[in-house]
Amino acid sequence: MPVQFPDPEQATPEGIVAAGGNLDPETLLEAYAKGIFPWYSEGMPILWWSPDPRMVLFPEEIKVSHSLRQVLRSGKYECRSDTAFPEVIGQCAKVPRKGEEGTWITPEMKEAYIRLHELGYAHSFETWQRGELVGGLYGVSLGSAFFGESMFHLTADASKVALYHLTQWCRQHDFDFIDAQTPTDHLASLGAREIPRREFLEMLEKAMERETISGLWEV
Repeated sequence: MPVQFPDPEQATPEGIVAAGGNLDPETLLEAYAKGIFPWYSEGMPILWWSPDPRMVLFPEEIKVSHSLRQVLRSGKYECRSDTAFPEVIGQCAKVPRKGEEGTWITPEMKEAYIRLHELGYAHSFETWQRGELVGGLYGVSLGSAFFGESMFHLTADASKVALYHLTQWCRQHDFDFIDAQTPTDHLASLGAREIPRREFLEMLEKAMERETISGLWEV
């Protein structure tokens, strides 16, 4: 039985909605459908967040710099989706969040999202170069919303290429938005912007009316 979450509008000033619970698929899907996501460090209780403001990238608003456009045209990279989800989340787990030591993607988190992927709700967009995985991102999809979780790159622009292909996939399938969760300068440079949590929750409620495209995605 999934955890019953409080109203996100009752979150603390930092954005914490609840603590504890579990990372079962039903719980995670219930959380995302209400605009809530888990973020915590190993050894701590699970913390559930719904920050205000919320960082959102509307697919049609992605900023493609001249240099990135050149990379996309060059054929330097190949983009795939859902062919190496465990490897993508494993690489993302090696990337610390700004101002933090270690990773927030604990073994428990990796196992939970791989399970969501197996159920068809979590997806990876991957950048490959000469048969090697060099960048990518992963997240959860419900309705017409994609909830971005983390990205990584081992070569220049590899994560940006994956994000670009995600936005194009979302445009082709009429997605409303990509949830980028918390503000960063990097995401802002790519076109993401902050919106009030109330506005985000209203958009999310509308997005949840659409049927979820589950299963394996193909670019």
